[in-house]
Amino acid sequence: MATHGNNKVVAIVDDDAAVRVALEGLLRSAGLSARAFDSAETFIESGQQFQAGCLIADIRMPGMSGLELQGKLNAENCRIPIVFITAHGDTQMRMQALRAGAVEFLAKPFNDEVLLETVRAALEN
Repeated sequence: MATHGNNKVVAIVDDDAAVRVALEGLLRSAGLSARAFDSAETFIESGQQFQAGCLIADIRMPGMSGLELQGKLNAENCRIPIVFITAHGDTQMRMQALRAGAVEFLAKPFNDEVLLETVRAALEN
C-alpha cells in the first residue's frame, strides 16, 4: 500500500449512481483517487478492500448493507477506515457503526468539506 494519503484510492460503495458520480467528482476535485462500486458485493469481488485507503459506504443498499459489509471486513481482519453515509440512519445505527470501528457516520445531505476532512484524516492514519 502507498505511504502517502493522496496515493491511496478511496472506495465508494453506494447503490445510487448519482451519489457515486457526485462523490467521485468531489474526491477527484480535491486531488484524491476514487473508485466507485454499485454494491458491497461488487466491492468485495474486486479485491479493493485490500488496496483502498478508505471506504465511503452507504448504510442501506440492496443485498449486503453497509453494516453487513463492515462486519464482513472486520471478520476478515480487513481494517480499512470506513465513513458511512446515509439518509436513513438513527442513533442506534450510528452507535453500532462507530463501535464496530467506523471513523464517521454522516447523514445525507452532508457537508462536502466535512466528508473531505474525514477522508483525508482516515488516509493519513
